Amino acid sequence: MSDQAAALRELISSIDKAPSKQKDTSGSQEKTAHIVAVTSGKGGVGKSNFTLNFALELQKLGKKVLIFDADIGMANIDVLMGVRSQYNLLHLLNREKKMSEIIQSGPDSLPFIAGGSGLTELFSLSEEDLIYFTQQIEEIAHEMDYIFFDTGAGLSKETIQFITAADECIVVTTPEPTAITDAYALVKVVHDLEHAALFRLVVNRASDRREAQHTADKFQLVAEKFLQLEIPVLGHVSDDPHVSQAVKKQTPFSIRFPNTQATKDVQTLALRYAEQNMQVRSDSPKGFKSFVRRFLKR
Repeated sequence: MSDQAAALRELISSIDKAPSKQKDTSGSQEKTAHIVAVTSGKGGVGKSNFTLNFALELQKLGKKVLIFDADIGMANIDVLMGVRSQYNLLHLLNREKKMSEIIQSGPDSLPFIAGGSGLTELFSLSEEDLIYFTQQIEEIAHEMDYIFFDTGAGLSKETIQFITAADECIVVTTPEPTAITDAYALVKVVHDLEHAALFRLVVNRASDRREAQHTADKFQLVAEKFLQLEIPVLGHVSDDPHVSQAVKKQTPFSIRFPNTQATKDVQTLALRYAEQNMQVRSDSPKGFKSFVRRFLKR
């Protein structure tokens, strides 16, 4: 398999070196990535693990996917991959590295941008730095089908801003009552603040299809009754002992255990997601520039 991350780095490097050109706006709308925030009401529900394996399965379907680790406090996508992160967003914001240099390769050459240092600086960018940051990442967005922001869990200000800025949000919960309650609380707060936010639900660690359906039905019923909000269910991932084994080995379970039930479930979700028409926000245009402006409320 070709190294997608390396190809992105080469592409962006060539753009950096090339003379600037006026983009042709007379033709069809330029392709841009569908920006998805993946979140949960509480930690420990397997959100980051889901994001990683879901992205890998979409990539196997021929989709171009980039993961952006947007968990300010507990960034760990690189740990799940067993990859050591050399650079992160801070190197870009400080102009120490270009975007082509902070994109790294995970398993199966999955491109990702490490989190941690640099995320908090996003909230205090000058206008000049904001333009630079947006231009750098927009070049990636034009080449990708999806950019997944793996946000922090819970009701932090930063997580809410990622959710309300993205084209849509996948909420990951488990059948545990506390996980369901916290996930609903997150949706309620975001819904009250930003009525244009779009959600999908994934039930992780379900003992069987019946438990997953029961969990999803409860969540949908409460959201519809009290928020007048319809939340589509993307599907579920089984509670599979192979998942924790893969985490200990720092290898995505869909790669280490390709025939296990959790992997089959994620494959089903990825196929369903890729075949569905993407939900589109009605409040503002798509594109990474629009995402950044919404994120920073500018």
